[in-house]
Formats: sequence, structure tokens, C-alpha cells
Amino acid sequence: MNFTNRNSDFAALDDLRGSGSRLIVVSGQAGVGKTTLVSKWLRSMTSEFPDGQLYADLRGHSEGKPVGPGEILTQFLRALGVGAPSTDAAELAALWRTLTSDRRVAVMLDNAFTAAQIRPLLLAGPGGLVVVTSRSRLTGLRMQGAGFHQLDALGPDDGVELLTRGIGAGRVADEPLSAQRLVDLCAGLPLAVCLASARLATRPRQSVGAFVEALARDTGGGRLAALEVEGETSVRKALDASYAVLSGGSARLYRTLGVLPVRTFDAMIAAATCGESLDWAERGLDELVEANLVEDVGPDSCRLHDLLRIHAHDRAMEDETSAARDEALRRFCDWCLYTASAAQARLTPVQFTLPRVYAYQPDLPLPFDGDVAALDWLDAHRTQLLDAVRLAAAKGWYDTSWMLVDALWPLFLRLRHYADWIEAYETGLEAARQAGNRAAERQMLNSGAIGLGAAGHTEQALVWYRESLEAAREAGDVRDEGQALLGIGTCHREAGRPADATTHLNRAISVWEGCGYPRGAALARVILGEIALTAGAPDRAAGYFARAHEALVAVNDPHDAARALVLLGRAQARAGSYAEGAARMRAALAVFTESGAAFWQARSLEMLGESAAEQGDGTAAGRYLARAVALFETTSPADALRLGGEG
Repeated sequence: MNFTNRNSDFAALDDLRGSGSRLIVVSGQAGVGKTTLVSKWLRSMTSEFPDGQLYADLRGHSEGKPVGPGEILTQFLRALGVGAPSTDAAELAALWRTLTSDRRVAVMLDNAFTAAQIRPLLLAGPGGLVVVTSRSRLTGLRMQGAGFHQLDALGPDDGVELLTRGIGAGRVADEPLSAQRLVDLCAGLPLAVCLASARLATRPRQSVGAFVEALARDTGGGRLAALEVEGETSVRKALDASYAVLSGGSARLYRTLGVLPVRTFDAMIAAATCGESLDWAERGLDELVEANLVEDVGPDSCRLHDLLRIHAHDRAMEDETSAARDEALRRFCDWCLYTASAAQARLTPVQFTLPRVYAYQPDLPLPFDGDVAALDWLDAHRTQLLDAVRLAAAKGWYDTSWMLVDALWPLFLRLRHYADWIEAYETGLEAARQAGNRAAERQMLNSGAIGLGAAGHTEQALVWYRESLEAAREAGDVRDEGQALLGIGTCHREAGRPADATTHLNRAISVWEGCGYPRGAALARVILGEIALTAGAPDRAAGYFARAHEALVAVNDPHDAARALVLLGRAQARAGSYAEGAARMRAALAVFTESGAAFWQARSLEMLGESAAEQGDGTAAGRYLARAVALFETTSPADALRLGGEG
């Protein structure tokens, strides 16, 4: 929204910062312009925060539950280039404070609900600034030294100035009293004034006075300033007036956006959900932005203000049939499934997947053209994709729900969003069971158990794997039986039970070799090799790794083949063949570097550093380990701290 500059408010914020406040709360009623004011103020100080500016919508007054601090901390840590090492909010907050202790960053926490939402997100260092917007005053933050600024509605002069920007000085000069009356009816809310001026701008021949009379007439006795729920009622007439002059297609798009579960959207989502072309969606969004019904919040991203979401949803409930609303939601879920499945096919082509089924298969270009772009797309749309998983399950589209979870596998495997990984597979497992699809149920159990194990929930992962093993044996699916045995063996290894691990891993190899699945047998041998290496038997470990590497190359699995190769090199170095082992480790490192697998680049460098140290080459060891720490800082902070402490 193109709100007025509010120079006095800028000055008040400057004064608070000048007095030493590193936490500022800007409060005011809905639609008063808090977000716009703070965004413009922070943008004016970009040079003062060279380490960046971060933004998060806490959804304090939106539909659904406010966002928890853990989700925001994970988002912020990744923005700083650090992977979240835990799902525990307290641990994430501690890491956040450590990382920001010497950084000059500005953080905007928009739409907060309580002071408790804010406290875990505060910065530790003296060079940072946190600015909070909220409809509540959040006086509980006084204990944290917060400075407060209450943003009031526009005064008469500022309101008329904002209206003038929308409809031109000539029309305001011709009808000054009507212009003032219009601002009064809008209760000085910038949102309402902008919407009213947009309505007038589309009708250049309509007098301001006639529009004012139309707004003032209300058989219910209310007017725009009669707020029942923080601005919702007062703005409704302005919203209805702006909506009424939209073209048919844009009005339909507006209604459709109102029923979607997403916070932000782009032209691709708009086109897919409406079953239209990309050009159609882009034109519709342009019209909605021009009418101030949609906010353009990024180069490829738009959103509806909270009040507009309510209005758009209400219009959809009144102007669309139940069948039309369900079709839009189903198209949204199918677009998410279609696009995520395409990303999965690029990123993990050797991974076994079950067939996909669509009610409305999209006919749109994919929004990415390479592996890196595919992973970036999955991560950028993670919240939207998880919303689609939940929506499909809630609507009873169970196959769509579990298929979408299955398609998110490379996102979780590579970026380790543990909390989302676990929640998604819990939803997918229940959806597969509701659909009566036993193969999908086993897929959810196995992949979900991997997430539980990776997050440190080893015993719960064992429960899932054992359920999968029982189901696989009931179905006579020996491939899934081997997968469950591999998972059980891995869990026993993580729990420090190598004998139990070896027993189950050998069973997995036997099952997989019996059904002709060499890749699975090779993955089990990689784990057996790691057990042998830990036990101080590098020659035996090298045998496992060499055999696994040969099989993985044969089935064209370059990533896992490189994992086996680097471990083979490490085992050879431990066994006394340093030159040969180091050459293999460097070859594997080159594969990981080319593919962008940062975690395994770091693992390879760590092994090279350890091997060099064993040879007495402290200079090379230090160089390798320093590079490993730098990479671990972005993928596995716990490993970075471990190596940093050792160094």
C-alpha cells in the first residue's frame, strides 16, 4: 500500500533508536499501516545493518494458530546460512543468540500476538535491532527494555493527502468537503483510504460526493468507522466497492485466493488453482495489485492483507458454489503434487516411488530447470507444500496427501527440516491408512522412520521400522522387507548396539540379493563398513566399502557411490595405504563438490584432515579441517562445534 510518509512517526522511531532501544514495538489497530511504516523505516537504514535484514510474519491475528518461535528460528538460521541442528526451540534460540552476538542485523517481526512469541527471537549483540508490529501493545516486553510507539489513524490532512495521491489533486480540490468526509468515513485507516481511492480511480467520472453518499448509506446503521473486529466491518464496504468494479476474471481470481491455505502466492499458483494460463493469472494479479486488493511483496510473490483474506473468503462463500471452491482447492493440491514430484524426479531419480494420480493434472511449465533450482523451489515453497498436505488430508483426498508427502523426500533428505519431516510423514501415514493403500503405508513408515532417526528419536524410529517390517512380510514384499531391516540395523548402530545392527543388516543383504536389488544390498554394506571402521578393523571395512562402491556405480547412483568411495579411502588410510586412500577421498570430494552436496563435502574434508594428521602432516590437516568446519556451519552446526572444539 502506498501510504503516506508519516514523517512524525519516522522521527519517533528515530528517537527511540537514538535513546538506545534495540527492541522497538509499533502497535496500532488493523489497517493503520504498521507494516508499511516499519518496512520503509528499516529500508532507509540498510547501510547501518551490513549483515542483513530479516522478516517474519508471526500471524498473530491471522486465521489459524500463531507461528511458534521454533519455525521462525529455523527460518532465520537458514537465512544466515546455518542449518538447524535441532527441533528444540530452546536449543535453536541459544544458537540464534550465539550467531547474532557480533552481527549487525535488523529483524522485523510482523503481526505479533504475545510477548512470549518475541522473547526467543531477540538478538544477543549490541549492534542489532528488532522491530515488532502488533495490534496489541505487548507491554510485557518492557522487561526486555523495549521502546514503544503507538501508531494512530491518519489525521485529516494526512488522510486527504493520501486520497489525493490516489485520485489526483484536481478531484480533491473540486470537492474538498467530500474528500474530508470520505477520510472520516474511513476512520483514518490508510488501508480503507487506499481502497476507497482505488475505487474512485476506476470511475473518473464519478463524483467524490456520490461515492461518499453510497458509503454512508447502510441499512444496518454502521459505517466504515464502526469497528467490530479491529477494522473488519469498517473496511468491508470499501472492499465490496473495489471488488464490484473488478473484471470477471480478476474477481474470480480474488475469490479463489481467499479460499487457499497459503500466506503468499505467485502467478503459477494462481494459474494452476484457477485452471487458466500463466498470462491470464499475471494479468489478473496485476489488476488486483492496481486495485490495492493484493500486495506485491517480492519479485515473484504477492499476498493478501489479513482483512482482505477475510473479505475474499467471504466473497467466495457467497459467490461460488461449494463444488467450485472444492475444485479450486483440489487444483491447488494437484499443482503442489505435480511440481514437487517433478523436483523429486530430478533430485532423487533412483529412489523408488509409487505412481501419481491427479484429479486435475496441471498443464503449466515447471518453475525450475535444474537440480539446484528444484531444491531451492521445494525449500522456498515448503510452508505452502505442507499446507497442501494438511488440506488434502482434511478434505479426504488421502491419496493426494500421502503422494505429496512422498514427493517431499528430497527436501527432507537434503535440508533436514526435522520437525516438518516428522509431521509430514505422520500425516502421510494416516492418509495412506485411510486410503487403504498398504504399499503407501510402508513407504510412509520407512521414510518417516529415517526422519525420526535423523532427528535423534531412535527408539521411535525403531517402532516405525518394525511396523513396516511386519506389514512387508504380510504383503510378501521382500524389497520393503529389506528396507525395514536396513532401517532397524541403522537404528541399532546409532544406539550403540553393533551386534544387533550387524544381524539385521546381514538379513537385509540376504533379502535384497534374493530379490535382485543390488543397490539396497550395497547401502547395507556401507553401514557394515562403518561399523567395522569404528571397531578398529579398517581392512574388513575396506572390503565392505569396495564391494558397495562397485555395485552403486553399476546402478548409476553417483551420490551413494561417492559416499562408499570416500569411506573406502578413509579405511585404506587407516590400514596404512595413505596415498591410495587420500586419492580416493579427493575423488569423492570432487563428486560432492560438483553436485553441491555440502554435508558430504565436509565429511570428506574431515576424513582427509584426520588422515593427514595421522601421517604427521599438521599443516594439511589444519587446512582440511578448517574447510570442513566452514561447510559444517551451513549444514550441521553440531559437527562444526565438534570440530572447532577439537581444533
